[in-house]
Amino acid sequence: MTAWEELRESCLKCEACGLRRTCTQVVFGVGDPNAEVLFIGEAPGANEDQQGEPFVGRAGKLLDDMLAMIGLHRKNIYITNSVKCRPPENRDPLGEEKDACRAYLRAQVRLMKPKIIVCLGRISAMELIKPDFKISQEHGQFFDRNGTLMMALYHPAALLRDPHKKPETFEDLKRLQEKIMEICDHTPIVFE
Repeated sequence: MTAWEELRESCLKCEACGLRRTCTQVVFGVGDPNAEVLFIGEAPGANEDQQGEPFVGRAGKLLDDMLAMIGLHRKNIYITNSVKCRPPENRDPLGEEKDACRAYLRAQVRLMKPKIIVCLGRISAMELIKPDFKISQEHGQFFDRNGTLMMALYHPAALLRDPHKKPETFEDLKRLQEKIMEICDHTPIVFE
């Protein structure tokens, strides 16, 4: 069993906080565990909890469309959330719930060694880039964190609520595509 498989098995059995008792299943992530690009959201929603995969449903479909616009697919990146279990009623995760999952996310990042981390939404960016992250002002900008480039995009659910943000998000995606082509060795950009 690889270190990745061991981490996944450990995460799937985790009961470090109360979320495991209220969710249907742990949502570890999906994609290529050797990917150079890692997308991180906040926590699973109802659809993710049912299907066991992050970013499904309407927001997931939009994320897939966003990836396709720049020649990416779920199979050549990795997508996960900071918190692996759905909070009841889709409420924001509590501090102790974030703390309980933090080691799993850190281990995923350590094992993957991604060159680029994309935070999906303000909450993820505040967790990973900086606590006072302003999504409306800093989306699409790259931040270097210990040799890993990080950027934030508007969360796909936010784009569904406010489609006026889509043009700026398209510009952010083009910047991401350029950076992938510049620094990634084995992330294929393929337009179908």
